[in-house]
Amino acid sequence: MNTLDLLNIGSNKLKNRNIISHKLDSEILLSKVLSKSREFILTNIDKKINSQKVDEFNKLIEKRTSHEPIAYILKEKEFWSRKFFVDKGSLIPRPETELMVEKISKIYKNRAINILDIGTGSGCILISLITELKNSRGIGVDISRDAIRIAKKNVKKHKLKNKIKLVNSSFSKMINKKFDLIVSNPPYIKRGEIKNLQLDIKSFEPKIALDGGNDGLDVITKVIYKSNEILKNNGMLALEIGNEQFKQVSKILIRKNFRIDSIIKDYKNNVRCILSKLN
Repeated sequence: MNTLDLLNIGSNKLKNRNIISHKLDSEILLSKVLSKSREFILTNIDKKINSQKVDEFNKLIEKRTSHEPIAYILKEKEFWSRKFFVDKGSLIPRPETELMVEKISKIYKNRAINILDIGTGSGCILISLITELKNSRGIGVDISRDAIRIAKKNVKKHKLKNKIKLVNSSFSKMINKKFDLIVSNPPYIKRGEIKNLQLDIKSFEPKIALDGGNDGLDVITKVIYKSNEILKNNGMLALEIGNEQFKQVSKILIRKNFRIDSIIKDYKNNVRCILSKLN
């Protein structure tokens, strides 16, 4: 069987399961099986594929037909031009979150700061920031043991064990240290709306990282209250939020003595991150 035939077979199987990205997904999975770039595959569509590789490809396509995310199938996701290990124990890093990393990196360029990442998950935010802010150090805290397991793999992979400490705990227990910067991408989806999410998300990504309580603001509120206690004077809180939460979250921030410094909009023009400073 040649490359083009195999790509079409995979694509059609995924299309029949209503997977919108069926063509791209088929190309990515074959790229993984052959250890070749997508560009190489698409410019060598007549190349013959041996039966062992065909079987490997079909197994990956079968996983994807159940709507298992590509990142979990491949056990990796690119974020901030680096590859991160991921599995079902943590959220898959999103491109929108890179906008927060970009903004913070510019603000603290050439400075040495102490960073706390609340709900660190795969560690992608903290690792990316520490890679950019080379004189800084950070702590990643997560209540999920699985998330910390994944973050540890990524800290080791990116050779940052001497700059990043990971803690499997509730962030409410952080009491003996003050930080220049707190970053958090907390759960912010209303509990009743989780059932309406895409199958890829609601069936595979960890509920603990999605569920923001009845109003979607439970964890966000706790992060703001805790940040008020453990940020240094004029310290910054960078908080990722859900669509249409800006007004509610702003009120909570102002109530807890924060001033809004700037906002970050996503690719659809929704406010997705609030940067605020402690007065």
